[in-house]
Amino acid sequence: MASVACFVPPMSANIYYPVLAPIADDLGVSVALVNLTVTSYMILQAISPTIFGDFGDMAGRRPAFLVAFSIYLVACIGLALQRNYAALLVLRMLQSGGSSGAIALGFAMVADISMSSERGKYMGIVGAGINVGPTIGPVLGGVLTQYFGWASIFWFCVVLVGLWLIPYALFTPETCRNVVGNGSLPAQPWNRPVVDLIRRRRRRRANNTNALSRSESTATEAQPKRKLRFPNPIRSVKIIFEKEMGVVLAYNSLLYVAFICVAATLGTLFREIYGFNDLELGLCYLPYGAGCVVASLGQGYVLDWNYRRIARKIGFTIDRRRGDDLSKFPIEKARLQPVYPAVLVGLIALVAYGWVLQIETSVAAPLVLQSVIGLTITGSFSIMNTLIVDLFPDAPATATAANNLVRCALGAVGTAVIEYMIAGMGRGWSFTFLAALCAVLSPMLFVIVKKGPTWRNERRTREDAS
Repeated sequence: MASVACFVPPMSANIYYPVLAPIADDLGVSVALVNLTVTSYMILQAISPTIFGDFGDMAGRRPAFLVAFSIYLVACIGLALQRNYAALLVLRMLQSGGSSGAIALGFAMVADISMSSERGKYMGIVGAGINVGPTIGPVLGGVLTQYFGWASIFWFCVVLVGLWLIPYALFTPETCRNVVGNGSLPAQPWNRPVVDLIRRRRRRRANNTNALSRSESTATEAQPKRKLRFPNPIRSVKIIFEKEMGVVLAYNSLLYVAFICVAATLGTLFREIYGFNDLELGLCYLPYGAGCVVASLGQGYVLDWNYRRIARKIGFTIDRRRGDDLSKFPIEKARLQPVYPAVLVGLIALVAYGWVLQIETSVAAPLVLQSVIGLTITGSFSIMNTLIVDLFPDAPATATAANNLVRCALGAVGTAVIEYMIAGMGRGWSFTFLAALCAVLSPMLFVIVKKGPTWRNERRTREDAS
């Protein structure tokens, strides 16, 4: 469920790209104005998770998901029916606001149900959903628009999320540990699956009211009172300024910029060099996406193996029942060791990618290099996403929202300037510059490993004292 939910935001962003020109023609506006709807989408994509992340950590994952995707459904229906530019602009912002919190909530669900020693593979499964979105989105957008018109992409989104919401609302239990603990605390009605509510009502009608009331009363007394408040996006902003988190977010976002610059320029560069049409360009994203998916699934098993290896090496006992006390474990080292070789190979591939485009080789060369970049660069920042959840296990959605905020901000800057860089520096030197920037700042990884445990324990001491 979390993987499919995390598939929706990047898919919704990328399925839109093939329809920019058709929408501009139908609405009688310029493509530049339609491009503003992409910018507004990205702005809400950065801000929305800071609200839904805090909401999910406070009220639970279920109400946060249900509210977010209900907003998304309304926006998609409106987008499919509208024929006005102002409505398009507003509804695209609403669509982004509804969907973009799903990634923070999905990663938080992983933190709820998994221990640190096995979190890697679960994060990999969720990450695969995120990475499939940008790959499948342009292909779906091109095919649907070609055969059914641009409004069909929004009806597709309605059907997809509707099919997800029904089983989620009916069957999926609350996982947020702030709400239900390890599953022993009773959930509020809005945190319970519909099937569970129906079953309880039937039990009352079957004259089990007294026994049920006594058991619920006893459980409720054991449950601490929770006060709901309005979600506070500033909580995510505060996390950014924690020492260890700030360094992790900075380098993680830098790797994301390299990733997004390759994806953002693929269409224009391949059209210019190879003369591909929209459908062919969409298919060119598949090798990139394949590398990303393999990276997400594979890095999970590598992370779990490395965690166990380091635990054995330092004599640390893994507690699979209650979870590990990470104050006594070098989680930064366990997570980041696999990143070193991946970043090295990825940056070499990034340089090579720029230069094969510069000399306009056969299309096979950049496609192969894309898959290598997807495998290594995506694998690296996916690993760092896991570390971010490890650093803030009590507020994983809020921490993921902070990551998303910084990443989207730098990604927006990267996509805004990469075309100008290519025009001024050429394809080869532009991607060489990106690789060099990542290489020069790579010592940040060693700083995290060396200083991270100290900074983490200092933060925990401050939190315990407050």
